[in-house]
Amino acid sequence: MNERPRKVFSVLAGALLLGLAGAGHAAEPIKIGSFLAVTGPAAFLGDPEKKTLELYVDKINAEGGVLGHPLELVVYDTGTSAKNAVTYVKRLLQQDKVDAIVGGSTTGETMAVIKLVEKAGRPFISLAGASVIIDPVKKWVFKTPHTDRMAVEKVYADMQKEGVSEIGLIGGSGGFDKSCLKNARELAEGYGLTIKAAEQYGKGDTDMTPQLTKIRNAGVQAVLFCGFGAASTIVTKNYAQLGLEGRLYHNHGSCSKRFIEGAGEAAEGVRLPCAALVVAEQLPEDDPQRAVGLAYIQAYTEAYGEDVSTFGGHAYDALFLLIGAIERAGTADPAKVRDALEQTRNFIGVDGIFNMSPEDHLGLGPEAFKMLEVQGGDWKFLY
Repeated sequence: MNERPRKVFSVLAGALLLGLAGAGHAAEPIKIGSFLAVTGPAAFLGDPEKKTLELYVDKINAEGGVLGHPLELVVYDTGTSAKNAVTYVKRLLQQDKVDAIVGGSTTGETMAVIKLVEKAGRPFISLAGASVIIDPVKKWVFKTPHTDRMAVEKVYADMQKEGVSEIGLIGGSGGFDKSCLKNARELAEGYGLTIKAAEQYGKGDTDMTPQLTKIRNAGVQAVLFCGFGAASTIVTKNYAQLGLEGRLYHNHGSCSKRFIEGAGEAAEGVRLPCAALVVAEQLPEDDPQRAVGLAYIQAYTEAYGEDVSTFGGHAYDALFLLIGAIERAGTADPAKVRDALEQTRNFIGVDGIFNMSPEDHLGLGPEAFKMLEVQGGDWKFLY
């Protein structure tokens, strides 16, 4: 690739470094690399992720860094391209020589670079959703978002609770969509559900009426949407236009106010599993995630003047999981940090309470999800 890399951010806390240098000794920085979809179709993921990482790296450095070392954050914008992700991860590993990587806004970008980080032996915490990222377990790969399989389980449990038995599925052709649809097919029987119709749309499609018409004609009681981005709004609007009577469920890829704003009135009544973050104020006072979520919301909204999304929350958890591992390891040595990540216990994040192990590089269960419904143009916490 000959184009100039879209390097978004690489900076040390200037005052801190100058102060250290003035004292005659500049501590070596701990270098954290990131590749994010800051632009392109998945910018609604990568933009808040980038802003979150920048915000907290600055805060941490202002408070003295980690183990006496400043953090250096190096971020490249993939433009939502897996090909670009490969190019930039090579650069992070070979030229920037980062100690660890936090990034990968989408499943496609993440899966494209796993062999690179595994070969290089660098801790990598993905911000993407598909279960295939950490199942089966890969030595150097971790993730913070709940998996698509967990989302399907939460949705199916709600369908079962609502007395639904015949359902439809609709999703796209991307990596996350296909993984979600696959899990939806595999899990249906266990929840007493029969899939009467399963439809797929293509990349860039702007009208899903034909697929939804087939689903409606199959006589389903509810529909699960497997996808994210612009398609979430299109499917929701087309669903309302066709007058489908059964409830529409989404996966956690729609846990952003941008979805509600884009779909408008058509989003009313949509149910979906999300991280506690988006309804932190509605959580019980004794919920351990309430205080963490409210603190992040305050910091982010004060810094950027916009609503938080669960996607920025994924980056928050990833950064502090990494920092916690570095502190426990007492070093930024990649192998020791990897081991410490794997030993994470009772880390209270905005996505849930993480407990990792050699068999589980996510550390969350379906209970980490909250079931929400769109009511009055906002999120309503159900349970």
